[in-house]
Amino acid sequence: MTKKLRSQAWFGGQDKDGFIHRSWMKNGGLPDDAFDGRPIIGICNTFSEFTPCNAHFRELITHIKAGVLEAGGVPLEFPVFSCGESNLRPTAMLFRNLASMDVEESIRANPMDGVVLMMGCDKTTPSLVMGAATCDLPTIGVSGGPMLNGRYRGKAIGSGTDVWKFSEAVRAGEMTMAEFSAAEGSMSRSPGHCMTMGTASTMASMVEALGITLPGNAAWPAVDARRARLARMSGRRIVEMVLEDLILSKLLTKEAFENAIRTLGAIGGSTNAVVHLLAIAGRIGVDLTLDDIDRAGRNVPTIVDLMPSGQYLMEELAYAGGIPAVMKRIAHLLHLEALTATGTTLGDRLTDVEILDDAVIRPLDNPLVQDGGMTVLRGNLAPDGAIIKPSAATPALMQHRGRAVVFNDIDDYKARIDSADLDIDASSILVLRNCGPRGYPGMAEVGNMALPRKLLAQGVRDMVRISDARMSGTAFGTVVLHAAPEAAVGGPLALVQSGDEITLDVASHRLELHVSEADLAARRASWVPEERRYRGGYEALYVTTVQQANLGADLDFLVGKRGAAVPRESH
Repeated sequence: MTKKLRSQAWFGGQDKDGFIHRSWMKNGGLPDDAFDGRPIIGICNTFSEFTPCNAHFRELITHIKAGVLEAGGVPLEFPVFSCGESNLRPTAMLFRNLASMDVEESIRANPMDGVVLMMGCDKTTPSLVMGAATCDLPTIGVSGGPMLNGRYRGKAIGSGTDVWKFSEAVRAGEMTMAEFSAAEGSMSRSPGHCMTMGTASTMASMVEALGITLPGNAAWPAVDARRARLARMSGRRIVEMVLEDLILSKLLTKEAFENAIRTLGAIGGSTNAVVHLLAIAGRIGVDLTLDDIDRAGRNVPTIVDLMPSGQYLMEELAYAGGIPAVMKRIAHLLHLEALTATGTTLGDRLTDVEILDDAVIRPLDNPLVQDGGMTVLRGNLAPDGAIIKPSAATPALMQHRGRAVVFNDIDDYKARIDSADLDIDASSILVLRNCGPRGYPGMAEVGNMALPRKLLAQGVRDMVRISDARMSGTAFGTVVLHAAPEAAVGGPLALVQSGDEITLDVASHRLELHVSEADLAARRASWVPEERRYRGGYEALYVTTVQQANLGADLDFLVGKRGAAVPRESH
């Protein structure tokens, strides 16, 4: 082997330090030749029984390790913070940056030459990529895969998406609690993450579109043998990547991000991908802005007919050809010269790809939505930008003027939304504030506010909703999110009053509050930030250093690539 391996700084010395490093590692059964210059591969594992999406990783990792060994490497697993979506409170997004710090420092401090990232649940994917990007070693991702389709009363049901529908049906008196409970037991049928095009599936698709996984990573179900084979092949491939010095910065280029943004529009992916892609780009040193996302996402048809935008689920996408087939169909929009983890270009990767089901991956002349890319909105209500997902919105509401009904925070919303005295009608616009990065804290997924019970009883199923929060990737509706600056730092959302008129014009990328500049100035002069108590510790660090949504909501001191130079000796 001619390449000088980073791990040899630990294991290559014929002195007391080398003795210490090798000897202690041998207590796990490693033979002498494990340290003779073989690539040491760190496997970053987000397994946790509190993270159901990733609970099958102990089995999946055996296939990755087998692949590493077959290629002549030495696999060593290390755990990091498991940022599970379904159980973490107040919101998993609060801990995304913490998990990325864990990943970054674990990689830099340990004797590894390459990294396999075991990703699955929503925030585990961006947090791992963010941490690894900061270090910039050869890195490959392996997602855990989606669950099998849910089944209820003979029909497929999708995690998250049908939860929101069933919940509204119960509140509208159209579904009994017994039926609701039966659906609950029918939705999550296997290990894996959400099988809708929620944030987990979206981010698995994004890392595949970015080129930092093997083809097929996003769609194969968690329990499909092809998922295990992909893990094994990824273990083999990371050893080759180390020998080729194929580091992340060679893959995560501006062109790769534009490919991901266009793929995001084609799949009708989660709005959360916007804030995560911005954060990843910030770590690797790529200049990516909301304007880039808006520009690259324009004129991209949504062709994947999956919940929440459409009708099918991830199993069907896998059998239709997965993300490679989606990218094949929109190849004319992509940078085909972009390098991928296979060591070949995206164009090479797509050469022999087939599209196997036109119902799931629609032809370009029959899209689900003609222009489905994320739309960035600007105006005096969100001068630094807000976003909307056209593929999940109601067309009739995409140009709308209505009267604001303002909720000061999520507790105010919960206390009043079903009040019979709430002054609201179907044309009103729900406004929720103080739910952004600092306000919640953590920018929770509460932006897709449930509609008032009295309007549900009238048959209303969608309204314009505006907030500085996020929403679940499994959610749907005409929902404006990530309004920046957020209310908690004095953004215009803090100044809105119930009764104010607001215009949403998606075609013109406009979000306007119809209040004069003089009145807004007077409101701003009298605005007083709410006094908030934080627990100290990481939460205090987060609140004092988190950036706004339009910058990726990363902690300001974490932005940038710091590399993985070998630290000084520990003894």
